[in-house]
Amino acid sequence: MKPWPAEGIRTEGTKIEGAGQKKVSRREKMRQARGLEPIDLVLHRARLVNVLSGEIYETDIGIQDGFFVGTGEYRQAREVRDLAGHYVVPGLIDGHVHIESSHLCPEEFCALLVAHGVTTALVDPHEVANVAGLAGIRYILDRLARLPFNGFVALPSCVPATELETSGARLTAGDLAALTDDPRVIGLGEVMDYPGVLAGKEDLVRKLELPLRLRDGHAPGIRAQDLNAYYLAGIGTEHECSTPEEARERLRRGFFLMLREGSAARNLLDLLPAVNPINSNRCLLVTDDRNPLDLWREGSIDHLIRLAVKAGVEPLQAVQMATINPARALGLEHLGAVAPGFQADCVILSDLEEFVIDDVFWRGKSRQEGLGAAFSAEAAAWSRPVLSVGAAAWAGVNPSKDGRQVTGQNLSRGETDLSDTVHLGKWSRERLQIRCPRVPRGSATETLRRGGRSCKAGETVAVRVIGVKPHSLVTDHLCLDLPVRAGLVLPDVSQDVAKLAVLERHQASGRTGLGFVQGFGLARGALASTVAHDSHNLVVAGMNDEDMELAVSTVVAAQGGLCLTAGGRVLGHLPLPLAGLMSREPADKVVSILEEMHIRARELGVREGVDPFMTLAFLSLPVIPHLKLTDRGLVDGDKLSFVSLFP
Repeated sequence: MKPWPAEGIRTEGTKIEGAGQKKVSRREKMRQARGLEPIDLVLHRARLVNVLSGEIYETDIGIQDGFFVGTGEYRQAREVRDLAGHYVVPGLIDGHVHIESSHLCPEEFCALLVAHGVTTALVDPHEVANVAGLAGIRYILDRLARLPFNGFVALPSCVPATELETSGARLTAGDLAALTDDPRVIGLGEVMDYPGVLAGKEDLVRKLELPLRLRDGHAPGIRAQDLNAYYLAGIGTEHECSTPEEARERLRRGFFLMLREGSAARNLLDLLPAVNPINSNRCLLVTDDRNPLDLWREGSIDHLIRLAVKAGVEPLQAVQMATINPARALGLEHLGAVAPGFQADCVILSDLEEFVIDDVFWRGKSRQEGLGAAFSAEAAAWSRPVLSVGAAAWAGVNPSKDGRQVTGQNLSRGETDLSDTVHLGKWSRERLQIRCPRVPRGSATETLRRGGRSCKAGETVAVRVIGVKPHSLVTDHLCLDLPVRAGLVLPDVSQDVAKLAVLERHQASGRTGLGFVQGFGLARGALASTVAHDSHNLVVAGMNDEDMELAVSTVVAAQGGLCLTAGGRVLGHLPLPLAGLMSREPADKVVSILEEMHIRARELGVREGVDPFMTLAFLSLPVIPHLKLTDRGLVDGDKLSFVSLFP
């Protein structure tokens, strides 16, 4: 029998503090559940989508002190809301998401999610942690604690993700242990270093042994036999599958399978053939990385439900994958269903198959009615919460006198914060030049004079090139002949090849990784971004060094952001001053700026179906096959080792 929550909403196996509900005896709660005592609210004539029994039927739903007391007949209520047969589903749950990928501050991000029926998310802040370490995680925890939203955190397991790139921080198991007592911290974030897991790397083993209820997986391309050991290490979920066979291998071993539909990686429809009515209870919908344009236009988990239903999944089954399944996978026993004792989070729908949202309830309070005094002053402007100046200054960690870390709340304004994180050191356009190391094909001479020379038309050199694949984080490992002029290897419009550079931005080392990328469609100009997974160095792609330099300098001047340039002019710029990842602006303004930048990117030739900045951000992620570029050089993602630009 599910234990009835006592004071607050702390339940057996659930680490979360309550919202200050008054303590009520079990006897009184039982009388409320039977309809013998007055309750706060009744949702009358609701068509309940029951994810526990697999039924849809009309009933009344009783709510008291932020929890469902039950279904049936309730005649004593302080408020009755007649739903006239509209559907009621549990509040949606995103089991794996990175706030930073939305470019929004936590307030704006959560407000946007709730508007789309998502009342709970497991947030992995490894993006901001790779920039600012514990300060970044504490910033996310602090902001989530103030919001009308069930925000849980999975502690980043891999900061840095690998030794193949330069990160802004390094977090050990001891560092993470300091945060495990926070009630919002429930898991260990995606364990990307699966070779380290298999090898029993000491600090990684210590992280896996932290007292957390779940450990999130990230093992694309792992061998089936090694997958056994990866599961036995305690890792219970996986979101990096891209084929039905990969998905089946995870399900066969007991993993909860996360069906991801982000902005760059869109795997949901590809994985659905592996899902059936028998195993769907082990499947959940997640967004992982979703840009603000897609969140604004399409939605979040609600969009994934629509996609699944359109692809032939039964609506009730799709709703289960967005509610009770993730609740069970994450160990959130008080969430995910409309039933006695569950937190009163639900979504009111006028159409189930199209998932048309009329209203959203969080702890029994209606979004449509403003959620009133249930939330702090910072979240009172519910439709458009804006990060305050004080909140922007809240960041960083400083050692206390006894050597322990103290939070940024104790820092005076002006000390270490999240707004000063882009440091290139000495840097000039010359660092973008790629010199040909050998005599190019077609050259009339056997040697190149020092400093280069004017070469004949048709001179080329073989170069390793990253190949972009639509809607996938996986890239191709290509080898192409690129033109050489004056001893420099150049981009090639005819082959859809742009130059790519990753500039170290945390230690001001001046280190720059250089390469090429095919598949963007870029015909002229350049794009730059300080959002570059996972270490978030500064990444820039372009067709000429002048526009690339302008894009870089614009982003540096703003201490982070996205920039688009062409012909020596800035065509679009979105400042991201919070760790170089997030904006302080309202969601609608961020969307408006980014929308215009996407239009300009298309005018420069970027292909339809390629998200210019999201795709750019993942070209530096070495833990995803097959070829990537970091500030330290070109990386073979299959072997996790460096390779020469020139084969």
